[in-house]
Amino acid sequence: MKTYRWGMIGLGDIAHQFAAGFQSSNSELYGVSARNLQKVETFAEQYKVPKAYATTEALLADPAIDIVYIAVPNDLHHEFIMQSLIAGKHVLCEKAITTNADELAEELALAKEKGLILEEAMTIFNMPLYAALKEQINAGRLGKLKMIQAPFGSYKDPDPTNRFFNPDLGGGALLDIGTYAVSFARFFMSEAPEVIFSDMKPFSTGVDEQSVTILRNPADEMANVTLTFQAKMPKTGIVAFEEGYITVDEYPRADLAMIHFRNGQTETIAVGDTNQALNYEIENMLKTIEGTSEGSIHLTTDVIEVLDQMQAFWAQQ
Repeated sequence: MKTYRWGMIGLGDIAHQFAAGFQSSNSELYGVSARNLQKVETFAEQYKVPKAYATTEALLADPAIDIVYIAVPNDLHHEFIMQSLIAGKHVLCEKAITTNADELAEELALAKEKGLILEEAMTIFNMPLYAALKEQINAGRLGKLKMIQAPFGSYKDPDPTNRFFNPDLGGGALLDIGTYAVSFARFFMSEAPEVIFSDMKPFSTGVDEQSVTILRNPADEMANVTLTFQAKMPKTGIVAFEEGYITVDEYPRADLAMIHFRNGQTETIAVGDTNQALNYEIENMLKTIEGTSEGSIHLTTDVIEVLDQMQAFWAQQ
């Protein structure tokens, strides 16, 4: 069995989570790079990563690296994805994978040309709970899907210079927490949705601070996506069918859901482990590379197109 070696670009919070919990039977976290070599070396020592590269170019030039994990601010994703693909590396990139659909189309075209895998590190598409819920739905236990509610509220200190509110760093609720909410809705919808309506309140820097969006697809399945960076909201997703509804608390990394049937009965579905969320991404990335999984980039593509449509609505306001 081939052992895959991962190279990591970026040292943010999610990179620390990825390295601290990294577990894989047939791959290893082999190298890391970022702008500050001293911080790279400290990171590598802390997590026992064998290679600390002085530059990203050096990491990408190393033939030992098979897969690159990108954990940098949103505005740098496209640049590093393209560099990694050109260097012949498979890529797992943090969400939002790109800032628009045109960038993603360019990346996917290059990945196809090179025979490489490009995936987004979206926990919702990788948590085992969601596959188990889809089995319940496909078995016809709940009937036709009607409505989805996907709220996500997170209070961020209103500092115009941090990445959450800085337009030069790809800031705004949409490209951060919004990708989770739209991904939750898209996972359960049988077809890609379109934006029927979206309204947004901007922060002082111009990025989106809060928004409300209605989605609908050709199957008449609808979703309501509500986002805010200035108020906490419970991350409880609701998926409503003719014969009952599903509730998923803390839905980005959920391992537990409740099915509420129309006759009053309830059923608990518990699958997976929240604490292993990033390792499920690693596992599914490897399966996609080896051809035993179709991956989730097709869902990611639909999500990015929805984000584009939302922003187009806002541009008209």
